Amino acid sequence: MKEKTTDESFEYAVERFADLQLLRYRVPGFEDLSLRQKTLIYYLSQAAVEGRDILYDQNGKYNLQIRRLLEAVYVNWRGDRATEEFQAFEVYLKRVWFSNGIYHHYACDKLAPGFSEAFLRAAVESLDAGLLPLEQDETAEDMCAKLFPVVFDPSVMPKRVNQADGEDLVVTSAANYYDGVTQKEAEAFYAEQKAHGGDEPVMYGMNSRLAKVDGLLKEEVWKAGGMYGSAIEKIVGWLEKAEGVAENDIQRKTIRLLVEFYRTGDLKVFDEYSIEWLKDTESKVDFVNGFIESYGDPLGLKASWESIVNFKDEAATLRTETISAHAQWFEDHSPISPCFKKEKVKGVSAKVIVAAILGGDLYPSTAIGINLPNSNWIRSAHGSKSVTIGNLIDAYNKAARGNGFRDEFVYSAVEKSLLDKYADLTDSLHTDLHECLGHGSGKLLPGVDPDALKAYGSTIEEARADLFGLYYLPDSKLVELGLTPDEEAYKAEYYSYMMNGLMTQLVRIEPGRNVEEAHMRNRQLIARWTLEHGADSKAVEMVKRDGKTYVKVNDYSRLRQLFGTLLSEIQRIKSEGDYESARLLVEKYGVKVDSKLHEEVLARYRSLQLAPYKGFVNPVYVAVTDKEGNIADVKVDYTEGYAEQMLRYSREYSNL
Repeated sequence: MKEKTTDESFEYAVERFADLQLLRYRVPGFEDLSLRQKTLIYYLSQAAVEGRDILYDQNGKYNLQIRRLLEAVYVNWRGDRATEEFQAFEVYLKRVWFSNGIYHHYACDKLAPGFSEAFLRAAVESLDAGLLPLEQDETAEDMCAKLFPVVFDPSVMPKRVNQADGEDLVVTSAANYYDGVTQKEAEAFYAEQKAHGGDEPVMYGMNSRLAKVDGLLKEEVWKAGGMYGSAIEKIVGWLEKAEGVAENDIQRKTIRLLVEFYRTGDLKVFDEYSIEWLKDTESKVDFVNGFIESYGDPLGLKASWESIVNFKDEAATLRTETISAHAQWFEDHSPISPCFKKEKVKGVSAKVIVAAILGGDLYPSTAIGINLPNSNWIRSAHGSKSVTIGNLIDAYNKAARGNGFRDEFVYSAVEKSLLDKYADLTDSLHTDLHECLGHGSGKLLPGVDPDALKAYGSTIEEARADLFGLYYLPDSKLVELGLTPDEEAYKAEYYSYMMNGLMTQLVRIEPGRNVEEAHMRNRQLIARWTLEHGADSKAVEMVKRDGKTYVKVNDYSRLRQLFGTLLSEIQRIKSEGDYESARLLVEKYGVKVDSKLHEEVLARYRSLQLAPYKGFVNPVYVAVTDKEGNIADVKVDYTEGYAEQMLRYSREYSNL
């Protein structure tokens, strides 16, 4: 087995297609773990991919059958693979794999096939019926009649998550979280549940699909014996093996509670699990596995399935431990109103981790930082756990070296020098502050519904966390704590953040589209608000030079003041549950795109031949057994290709 463990020999780039680039990531330090820890990671890594089909189905009711149809054609194709149509077909399949369905993983628009309906129909007709993913009593013609409009007609189920103001977001979203239900009905259903939630409410609706059956609303719960039960049983099987090699009693209890939640679907058990998971700060190995983030639900209630298995980077964690140890200082000195501050910050823990495997909504595209749990009352009473994923950040940085991006978009040599000197550090530090403290800062006023901001909740929450980090990056406290080397370092993140929010993130949007994704809306909201409100002092400008647009920061200290002012307002909106103010702020600054600037940015980016989105191929863990069948070692292999991995996952982990 071929292993690559050094930067000199490690090949980060895998392949490039459409708007995507696939990378590998190293798992440094895995070889130094104990056999028990390696075995634990092996079992948890299996659990991390067993739920793959769940996310496909959550992202759209036809996704699994479409994926299986495309794979059947791809694997069994006997024609010329060099033709233009087959090449377009292959790209489409790879995009479907990347997005866990037929909708763009970030923009949520339906992917447009570059091949014809006639091509796919002919391909289907060339295959034996036994190779096709036909449902019971379904013919190939029936399958095509059902699926082809979904794939080829841009007017049929056009968006996975619709955020358009004034529309029924449930009816117009293709995500498979509701069936026959309107937005008004869904909101009323969960409002009734929340009315009886008490001071420690569960996250109602988190692990179910809401359907109308015989005119009545019913939750179809995701649990063993329920919806997604066959996949959940496989996940549980590996978790039970992991429990047997857990590092300590608290980790063992945490896994046991997660298994109980999967078996019962009881959201109170999930809260118990979350609290125990928070307490486990001593284990080297850690993981997330379950229904976690709600970005895929237009109402922000239903949670997509995801998993990550990781272990602690001891040296790098010193940085995050320093931040979390001073959490109360940061809370006390925040520029928000005193009535929205936490009197006592509890249970904030933070670490830098090495990702060992990614699954579900964290694969192939993934976050670089995570803060959990999402329950507001648990955060308030028990705290939160934050991670920065160091080896993924390192892979991104290594892959971006010398790609020409800064030369094209950065205003001058002064800013380039700042970025070259400080950007890797300040970008990671901003992520740390965002995850470790930003999400856990502030509090809701008594009686405020955590979901009061509805479709705008995710954008406001991400803006709040980003602004918290931005506000503190220049603070002398960070120099005092040894987190930044000097009082100039923060300027690198300020410049790159404003450049991204005002300009360069537009490369991720198709011409004529608005900004849809919550993180992108957040960044544009912050950047455009500060551009407008700093216009009097020209703190930030959009300037032209040689026919090209650049971002120019003239007053970094004024920029910090603006970030503080906006943070104060964003926290007020969050704390008071002020839906109308959230709507106005997001719609005014976070949604609309300057079409001329957008066209320019796209043209300049195309000249660099870069992919705006990146994702990862997982390493493969292989258990080495002795004569008695016991695991004697676990080896990590980095050589599996993208299509090879996706097809293997479909063969070995097709559970629905």
